Formats: sequence, structure tokens, C-alpha cells
Amino acid sequence: MKTITWRDRLRYQFDKSMAAGPIALIGWLAVISLIVIILAGLFLALTGIAPEGGSPVSFIEGSWESLMRTMDAGTMGGDAGWSFRGVSLVVTVAGIFVFSALIGVLSSGLDEKLDELRKGRSHVLEKDHTIIFNWSPSIFDVISELVIANESRRNPRIVIMANKDKVEMEDEIADKIADLRNTRVICRSGDPTDLYDVNIVNPQASRSIVVLSPESDYADSEVIKTVLALVNDPERRKEPYQIAAEIRDAKNAEVARIVGGSELQLVLADELISRIVVSSSRQAGLSAVYTELLDFDGSEIYALEQPALVGKSFGHAVMAYDTSTLIGLCDLGGVVHLNPPNSRVIAAGERAILIAEDDAAIKLRSGDFDVDREIVRPPVQHTEGPERTLLLGWNRRGPIIAQELSRYVAPGSELLIAANRPDLEKIVAGLSYLKENLAVRCTVIDTTNRAALDALDVPSYDHVLVLGYSDDMAPQPADTTTLVTLLQLRKIADAAGQHIGIVSEMIDVRNRNLAAVTRADDFVVSNKLVSLMLAQASENELMADIFDELLDEDGSEIYMRPVTDYIAIDRPVNFYTVTLAALIRGEVALGYSRATTAGHDPRNMGGVVVNPVKSEKLSFDAADRLIILARQ
Repeated sequence: MKTITWRDRLRYQFDKSMAAGPIALIGWLAVISLIVIILAGLFLALTGIAPEGGSPVSFIEGSWESLMRTMDAGTMGGDAGWSFRGVSLVVTVAGIFVFSALIGVLSSGLDEKLDELRKGRSHVLEKDHTIIFNWSPSIFDVISELVIANESRRNPRIVIMANKDKVEMEDEIADKIADLRNTRVICRSGDPTDLYDVNIVNPQASRSIVVLSPESDYADSEVIKTVLALVNDPERRKEPYQIAAEIRDAKNAEVARIVGGSELQLVLADELISRIVVSSSRQAGLSAVYTELLDFDGSEIYALEQPALVGKSFGHAVMAYDTSTLIGLCDLGGVVHLNPPNSRVIAAGERAILIAEDDAAIKLRSGDFDVDREIVRPPVQHTEGPERTLLLGWNRRGPIIAQELSRYVAPGSELLIAANRPDLEKIVAGLSYLKENLAVRCTVIDTTNRAALDALDVPSYDHVLVLGYSDDMAPQPADTTTLVTLLQLRKIADAAGQHIGIVSEMIDVRNRNLAAVTRADDFVVSNKLVSLMLAQASENELMADIFDELLDEDGSEIYMRPVTDYIAIDRPVNFYTVTLAALIRGEVALGYSRATTAGHDPRNMGGVVVNPVKSEKLSFDAADRLIILARQ
């Protein structure tokens, strides 16, 4: 074994100090400067060397002269006498070396600090901020909605953490979101599943947290691990978090709920989109209603205690608002009841679930109201017959759509699945759906080919759904294929001289305007709706439960029904009368949809109006429909 000498130990200590960074290097340069100055001062004091014509200097004076020459090489320009000049030269050369090295160290240290800041690893000290974990195409819509929600807040902050370069994130946000208004966005790079990295964004002081599904093969696992890191942190705060997390596969939902408990609101992305696709395919314009309820522009859903309603029946309370719409209650146990029986009495502590433009606009009617009972019509029963549905294209949401469709349609209905997938027959054979209601067939075709679509006899179907090939293609190519299919369907409809009801899934919201030329009845934009839901869930702890019931066939759902089923349309009427007509049937009227939108649609909502002012007079046409919340 080699003997360790004192030189080895000194060299080891020197190496460690040099590796300590710029501060250690500056310390060594200071030591070198001090040694040079002291030695020069001693040498001048002991030898008596002085400038020509001058007297010998003391140790302190010699040290001072040496310090001046170390700091400024021009100082020795006035020295006289070769002995003194020699000492000054040595000191000056040493000073040049030390300060040159010092400049280099400072420059290198500054570059390292800038690189460290660029990496986004510094701790966030914000309070009452919204945190977004992970990066996906949905993030821009989430930020845009939160910016709108934050307008009434003071100094709002959104903090983002993802496995992505900090500068890249900031550049993309600046490119995609033109106006952040009063909101500031702060980006940090890190692993959202790592406990140390999670604490960089200061979740203990946050007001809400959004966990996006990342673009990876194990997205749900990463989301669950992030939630686990948040709720099981030994140093976490005592108050519960408000977490909204996106899960793709419903099979992972139970594990996520076990991990997150009551602090977690789950947004099942595929189920949300699939259910809205099915609902919209059977009722044109319904996707606009869901979008209106989910975004922060216009009317949205609030859950607030309303002490003035305590002791009143639900039916009486519905008529108590002029500029808001009461749709349900949240009981003391936190359970949501949408459209409860009219006779249900509201108890103290229960929260009212209302649709309003802003929470500040939620107030009881101040005066009396008129109801035109003469035009209220008795309930009308409609019998639904078998339906034929055509599904063009395929992705992972296809099985959910088939299953949901089978729950809504009458027995004897048909579904034809046509997609450019070689394994389509095998996939369809493994589908789970109510076979007593729905018969499913499939055929492998190129859904962008006109001849192949003509062979399907598209006009003979009651509903047409178009899905993007998002499992096999990137968003833009998938949407391009969808757009071509929609254009072909438009030509087929024009040739047949009839209207074809089409619901199309567009992955990228930017392609919605392009798709408008195809005149499809509804466009369900996947990422947009998921983003809206996540943003709402981060602000409203009941939002996931509310939409679970809205999209559940066993709960109260939204329907579009002819206005003539409820009232006579021979004269103008206020919406109190429409609300009463709905309450008689055990339903809640949410709004209406115009068949002709000219002059009635300032927000370009396809004629859909949610939460109208009840006291204003309205004139309806026979083709107009009411937006109704009903159990059947």
C-alpha cells in the first residue's frame, strides 16, 4: 500500500478547494496577492531599497506601494532607480496575473450562474399560485382559461414544472398565448414525480394544482406518482390540496382516487370526450353548451352557500333568480344532486349549484315576476325508435363511444364502424356494449376516399361521427385526414340534396376554423375540452362530480328539445314562463338554441344561449329548441 505523504495531503486539499467553485478560486487569488504584497513590503523594509532620490520605506509603506502596483500596472510608470523598479516590476507582473485570473473567474462564475438560472432549478417563493405539472398540447388552453379566471385577482401567478427546458417552455408560451393580461407565468425544469423537484414550485403555499397527462407511454403512471408525491410528502401542509389531474385510461382511475383521496378531482379525458361525442351526435349543438359551461368566458358553474334559500323547496328556489340558473345542490356530505325533486327542501349548510356569468352576479330576484300560464303546454311523450349511426375513423376512444352509444339508443339500432385499420375486425369483435340495443358491424376502408364513402350510403344514416387517427398519427396529420373526410361528406350531402348530421373530433383547436367550411353540426375538440375541464376543476372542487352526473345516463343530463313541446310560440314570452313549463315536468331550463342565428349570436355559439335573463321577453320560432336538464 502506497504511503500517503504530506505533499499528497496538501495536493488533495488543494484539489478539493479548487473544485469548490468561483468563491474558492477568488480566495486563492486573494491569498496569492496577499503573499506577494507582504513579501514585497518585507523585502523593501529589510533591504532599504527606495526610489531614486527617496528615503527607505517601512514595512507598512512598502506593502502599500506594492498593493497599488498590484492593482494598477500604470503606477510603476513613475518609479526611479533600477533596484526599486525591479521590485515594482515583479509585484506588477504578479498583479497582472492575479487580476486577469480574477476577471476570468468572475466571468466564468457569472456564466455558470446564468446557466443555473436557465435550467430553472431555483425555488419558487410565490403564494396563492396555481401549479401546472407536466407539459402537453393541452397546457396552452389551460393557461388561457386560468388567465381569464385570474383577471379579478391581484398579482396572480401560474407556476409550471415539466421535464423540459425552461427557456423552451417560456418561448412556446410567448408564441402561443398572445395576452397573459395580469397573470405572470413562471417555468421550472424538473421531474414532477420526484419529491425534491415537486417542492421547488412550493405546493405548500399553492391555491390549486393541475396535473396534465404527459406525452409518454406511461402517462397515467406518471400522473399518479406526481399526485402521490404531493399528498404523501412528510413536510406537506395540513390543509388539503385542490388537485385536478388528467387520466387517460379509466382502468387507472381507481388507483388514482386511492392515492389522491378527497383532495383529487379526476378528469377522465377519453371518457369525457367520448361521452360528449355521443351526446352531441344525437343532439346537434350540444357541444356548444358543454363548452359554454366549461370555459371562463360567458356563463360558468359555481357552488356557493345561499342562506336565503334555506327552508325553501328546490322548485321555489329555481324561480328565485333572474340572472342566474339554479341547477342542483351539494349536500352536507359533499354529494352533488343535479335537478333534485322540486319538493326537496334546502337545508342549512348545503351549497347551491348555479350557472352565472360571475359569482358577483349571483343574487336573488329583487321584485315580482310574471308568468304566462296560458301558453304553457302539457307534457309531451316522445317514443324513440331505432337509430343508424356511422362511425368513420378510429382511435382509443372508439370502444368507449360504442359502449356509451349502446346505452342511449333504442333496441334495434345499428352502428357501422368504417376505418383504415387492418385489425379493425379483431378490435370490433372484442368491443363491450349492450348487444340487446345495438348491432355493430365494421368495414376496412380509406375514409378519405369518395368512392369508398359512396359505397356506404352515408345519407341513409341518422348520425355520422368522425374520429381522428390520433393513435397512429401526430395531431396535425390526423386532423388533416379528418378534414378531408369532412369535405367528402359535404360533397355527398350536397349531391344527395339533404342534411347530414355530423359530429367530428378535432384534436387541435386551431383546426376548428378550418373545419367550419365543412358545415358539420358539431366539432368536439379533444384537447380543448379536456383543458377546459382541468382549468374549471382547479377552480371549483365540485366540477368533476358535476360533469360525472351530467354525462352519466343514470343521472340528470342535458337535452335539446323542441320549444313547442313546452310553450306556445304565438307571442313573446319571458324565460320565467319557460322555466315553469320545465319545472312542471321535473326539469330545469338552462337556455335555448336558435335554429336561425342571424342577429341572435354575437358570441358565435351556433345559436346557443345558456343562462338567459329570465325577465326579458323572447320570441321563438318553431324550429328553436330549449336546453333542458332532465332525468330522462
